[in-house]
Amino acid sequence: MKTIGLIGGMSWESTAEYYRLLNEFTRDRLGGLHSARCVLYSLDFAEIEQLQVQGRWADAGEILAAAAQSLEAAGADLVLICTNTMHKLADVVGAAVSIPLLHLADATADAVRASGLRRVGLLGTAFTMEQDFYRGRLEAGGLDVSIPDAEGRALVHQVIYEELCLGIVREESRTAYQKVIKDLIAAGAEGIILGCTEIELLIGSGDSPVPVFPTARLHAEAAVDAALSDAQNDTATTPASR
Repeated sequence: MKTIGLIGGMSWESTAEYYRLLNEFTRDRLGGLHSARCVLYSLDFAEIEQLQVQGRWADAGEILAAAAQSLEAAGADLVLICTNTMHKLADVVGAAVSIPLLHLADATADAVRASGLRRVGLLGTAFTMEQDFYRGRLEAGGLDVSIPDAEGRALVHQVIYEELCLGIVREESRTAYQKVIKDLIAAGAEGIILGCTEIELLIGSGDSPVPVFPTARLHAEAAVDAALSDAQNDTATTPASR
């Protein structure tokens, strides 16, 4: 099995889920006592969050690129950014290393297309929902992407940063998210992308009348597929091919 490099800590709540999922998928594929070969570089999310708020994306890019280089030096054969929002810097991170970067949006778009759906609603941080780096990648993958209205976006973003990233899961927030999901479905969404890895701590398939696409789970599964593949470049996106 190839070694999976994880840039995590953004937040550690969802990074812990990545670790669990990688090991579960590896066990399910290989059986017995098998677990995933992986290396984790866990960043301080307080530092990264301040750079997000201040719009200092270049500084954040330097931090993530250095983390990726450390993972490569530690023996990683491919790298994952364990957060949707920081895929704003995917090209910077990918260009800093010679190993493939497995893009979360690509893994998600593949799963949506495999389900036969095209029209999806996207939940995530305000950065992910409102900027083009993520939505544009999904749309380039053949999806029709809609987002909540301004009030819904503010609610989804607030719950992520003030609750889920702190490990707080509230039934009131689940109910509020369900309302946002219903509004997206009423506007034509056939499925819902949980486009923030922490949202999976709050929302599952039972919270939506249409399929949900949990991005951390999909990313982890794609990573195990790539790590167990003899043709890594068929499943992982290299900087040169992006």
